[in-house]
Amino acid sequence: GTLLNVSVSDHDRSDSLLLSWDEPDGGAKGYLLALSSLGSGMLLQNESAGPNATSFWFHGLTPGTRYEIEVTATLACMGTTSQTITAQTSPSAVHNLSLSSGGSSASLRAAWAHGHGRRDGYRLALWHSDSQSLVRNVSLLPSASTFLFDGLLAGSEYALKVSTLAGSSQASTSIHQWTAPSIPTQLRLSPGSSTSLVASWAGAAGAAWLHLELLNLLTQKVSTTLSARRGLTSYTFQHLHPGTQYRLGLSATAGPHTVVGPNATAWTYPLSPGNVTLSSAEEQNSLQARWSTPGGQREFYLVTLREGEDSILTRNISVGGDNDHVTFHGLSPGQQYSVQVVAVAGPYRASAHSTAVWTEPQAPSGVSLSSQGSPHSLLASWEEAMGEGYLLALSLAEHPVKNSSLLRGVTSFTYEGLHPGTLYTFEVSTVAGPYTSSPQSVSNWTYPLPPEQLTLSNGGHSTSLQASWRAASSGSTGYTGTLWETKSQVQVRNVTVENDWTNITLENLVPGRQYTLEMAAVAGPYRSPVRSATDWTYPLAPAGVTLTNTRRPLGLSAFWNKAAGDVDQFYLQLYSKSHAAQRNTSVGPNTHNFTFLGLSPGTQYFLKVTVLAGPYRSSSHFATEWTYPLSLTNVSVQPGRKPQELHVSWVESGGGRDHLVQLAVAESLSIIRNVSVPRGVTQLDLEGLVPGSRYRVEIISQAGPHRISSQTAIGYTVPLPPRSLSASPVSAAQALAVHWETAPGHRDGYLLSVLEEGSSAPPRTLEAGKDSTNITVPQLEPGTCYLVGIWAVAGPYRSLPENITSCTVPAAPTNLSLTNPGSSSELYTSWNEPPGRRDHYRITLYSLSTQSRIQVQTLSADALNCTWTHLEAGSKFAVQVTAVKGSLEASSINMTQWTYPLAPVNLTLGSPAASALVVSWAVVGRGAEGFVVDVGDAASSAPVGHTVLGGNARSHILRSLSPGTLYSVAVRATAGPFHASTPNLTHCT
Repeated sequence: GTLLNVSVSDHDRSDSLLLSWDEPDGGAKGYLLALSSLGSGMLLQNESAGPNATSFWFHGLTPGTRYEIEVTATLACMGTTSQTITAQTSPSAVHNLSLSSGGSSASLRAAWAHGHGRRDGYRLALWHSDSQSLVRNVSLLPSASTFLFDGLLAGSEYALKVSTLAGSSQASTSIHQWTAPSIPTQLRLSPGSSTSLVASWAGAAGAAWLHLELLNLLTQKVSTTLSARRGLTSYTFQHLHPGTQYRLGLSATAGPHTVVGPNATAWTYPLSPGNVTLSSAEEQNSLQARWSTPGGQREFYLVTLREGEDSILTRNISVGGDNDHVTFHGLSPGQQYSVQVVAVAGPYRASAHSTAVWTEPQAPSGVSLSSQGSPHSLLASWEEAMGEGYLLALSLAEHPVKNSSLLRGVTSFTYEGLHPGTLYTFEVSTVAGPYTSSPQSVSNWTYPLPPEQLTLSNGGHSTSLQASWRAASSGSTGYTGTLWETKSQVQVRNVTVENDWTNITLENLVPGRQYTLEMAAVAGPYRSPVRSATDWTYPLAPAGVTLTNTRRPLGLSAFWNKAAGDVDQFYLQLYSKSHAAQRNTSVGPNTHNFTFLGLSPGTQYFLKVTVLAGPYRSSSHFATEWTYPLSLTNVSVQPGRKPQELHVSWVESGGGRDHLVQLAVAESLSIIRNVSVPRGVTQLDLEGLVPGSRYRVEIISQAGPHRISSQTAIGYTVPLPPRSLSASPVSAAQALAVHWETAPGHRDGYLLSVLEEGSSAPPRTLEAGKDSTNITVPQLEPGTCYLVGIWAVAGPYRSLPENITSCTVPAAPTNLSLTNPGSSSELYTSWNEPPGRRDHYRITLYSLSTQSRIQVQTLSADALNCTWTHLEAGSKFAVQVTAVKGSLEASSINMTQWTYPLAPVNLTLGSPAASALVVSWAVVGRGAEGFVVDVGDAASSAPVGHTVLGGNARSHILRSLSPGTLYSVAVRATAGPFHASTPNLTHCT
């Protein structure tokens, strides 16, 4: 048995086997090769190989079949050696392998044709290409020729490997394929701006690629194409045309598969029109809107015209997107309009507004100018016209009189202050914005004024009347008049004159008769109101007038002769030049005498008989006679307006030609003054008399040769008030000393009044003799102001008062105290309220340590205490409280007190020698009045001694101490009764 080491391989050939062996030791003469079917033992091939062969190919075998091969070597010594081996051919791979989605996005179907030969089965391995992950590993029976892979990812590439299994051998075939992509959902296209569109979608994970195509629907040209990898869910298309409609097409691609997705359309925002204007067109009542065409596109323009201040929609017009103007016809004249131009692109709009403009207005119609009977005004009226308002012009003979502007809604205007009887022209135009219509004009006259100051005067003539008037300043065209007899209403004559006439004389009239002249001014078609004037021709005076005494007392009889002509009545006037009373009486035209009774005694009377004809009188000469006088009554003597005057008055009971007033000093019978006054005067002021004196007055009445005296009257002149009145407080006496100087003249005495300020109690009164010049007013309230008045008295009369205000000295505060509340910086002051009044308290605090006044407080009149703060520690202070009333003061006694001192600081001890200690310290602020150094034995607490030092001390040497002993030392600051100590400090000598 030489081993041949037989091996078999197929070298990837499914129908052949390569048999290899090792040459045996000693070589071989040749080899026999037998191939038979395993299992059946059927010899299939019997081959031989030469002595140098070590391998042999068996061809034409069935793939995937198990064979048994025996190799026999013929040795040199005529022996043989054999070795049998089994082998299997590789299976053949499947044919026509296919992997198809069948339009499915979630499954792939694999199909194949069986390869030649035999197989044990199939193994299918499906891989996801992108992730290189094994998705499915399936083993199938050898008869299987299809398999469906489901639950796959849409739009993904897969790799399928189909392995044919035969024993340990296999033959594989691979194929790649894509699942169909899924269609994205919720595709949306919306404008981002006027030049951009934003596309978004959902469910895009099922496609390897998304292809987007944006089509401009206006030009039908593709604007943008885009291929995007899996995962993109939105995209913004930039640089598009404004106001343009676009359609977005979407398709999903996965390998060879393409699925067309949904479409979406959208518009980009349009741009607003620019420079929108509204202006007048050539045609009347038309406006043309113009605008600048913006960039981009739009479907159309929506042009909206609004009217009036309320912007009421009037017109709505759509025009093509290429237009840049539109004209509105048939608009209301004189109306305000504004336009809005809206660029429309799909559902989107962009608008711009114009400023408001006006259409040209039409002139008002129905214009009238009415005088309404007024000479100074004209009423202009018209019918309402559209516009902002009206421009009014009133002119006189082509010269402007007044220009006015009125707002719309007013349809009338009254011109005041015009010239009467004048022809005016009125023009009215409608104003709308910058436009003014052509004017409408009308003319009319103002009513003329009637003749001014029309008078009818007889001029003293008995048979003629003269009419005169003043022409109106604005003129008229003439005057017309009629003369009537007033009483009988008989028309005497008509008068017509030109407008430059201002008077006319009417002759041949009846004396003493009343006539009425009616006249009116004429201007254009109008006549002024009638003015009338009435007058009488002058009557003739009566003759033979006499006045005689009658037998009856105080009676006078008058006689006269009637003159020729008309007479209304006789008017008798009986009067006296020295008497205010007058007796008048009227009698009929046929009476020729009259008797006057009850006349005033002692009066000279004058009689005049007057013929009355209307308002005119023709009087006779005067006749005169006297009555006997009576004595005067109710003679009164009162003080005059001045102290040097007396006012004398009386009542005239008996009349007289004049009166003689006699004045005498009451204590004497000598007449010092005679004053003559005319009758009718019932009072007299006597001047230059002595004030405060008593006088006697008697009055004598005279009437022609007759005289009679009145009763005697007594009166006083008013005294003069005292001069240089003064009042001053009496120190500490609660009284006022009043002084004055004596005035010229006389008096009976003085009367004083003292009134306390603010008091409702009646004033105190005092009297002083006529020669007194001072008086003291006692028992007054301290610190109180009084009003002192003084009068000089003469008889029942007082002089004018002299007043002065003065105050008593206030009472000083009592029980003043200054206490320390335990503070180093505060003191408390209190006091008792003194009697009487005061304006306030002044509290002064002095520092006795620095010899200066440091604080002053002013407190109200009811204050009783105060607190001083921020004071120097360890200092002595004095306080004084002063009650103040005006310039008067009363001070309390001074009180003193100390503030607590501050304890020394920085206490140090040293031992410069065996029996001595050096003590030093510092102070806060000013320091203290003095210092006390206390020394004690620290062990026994027994005092050793203390030393009193001045306020300037800051150190001290304690001597004669025991060496090597521990002492306790403290330093006290003192201020008056108060002290403050440092803590104890110990040290050894």
